[in-house]
Amino acid sequence: MSNAPLSQAANPSVPGSIFLVGLMGAGKTSVGRLLARRAGKTFYDSDHEIERRTGVKIPVIFEIEGEAGFRVREAAMLRELTALNDIVLATGGGAVLREDNRQVLTQNGTVVYLRASLEDLWQRTRHDRNRPLLRTPDPRAKLEELFAQRDPLYREVAAVIIDTGNQSLGNLATRLEQRLRERMTVKPAASAAQSDAAR
Repeated sequence: MSNAPLSQAANPSVPGSIFLVGLMGAGKTSVGRLLARRAGKTFYDSDHEIERRTGVKIPVIFEIEGEAGFRVREAAMLRELTALNDIVLATGGGAVLREDNRQVLTQNGTVVYLRASLEDLWQRTRHDRNRPLLRTPDPRAKLEELFAQRDPLYREVAAVIIDTGNQSLGNLATRLEQRLRERMTVKPAASAAQSDAAR
């Protein structure tokens, strides 16, 4: 792949790969790009990679192959991208629907759920014509349905959950970095305590 790191920071703030999950409009791509730049990691967006490889937009794939066909392509792309080292990956909103996708995400990096309110998601996606699942007579009702279906799955795979709220991109990325660093410092301490207890 030709993606180059957005930054060449000598000491990434958080080791390993970071995978962002969440509904459409949650800000995964915007936050992911900034986080990768700050941490000196390579950024990928699974939907963008699928479009780059196929040469067509996601809605066209949905029209030709249906959602089932797209999900097969998505699963193959996720297997490939999650095998890379030290990346930030923005996943598609429906990536968590398949159990094998959930497994490769949790096994190969730290999963972060960017959680936004339904109202915020609606305001961000209502005029976006590149969302095939919202091309329905009642797109808001569809968004509510997707939220109800997927929120438990995002929570299932997430090591960190961040409520995006009404804040700047920079503040959101800073909060996320802090949460990830806290998790990295707590994890070794917990492992050491478990090791002492086992003796």
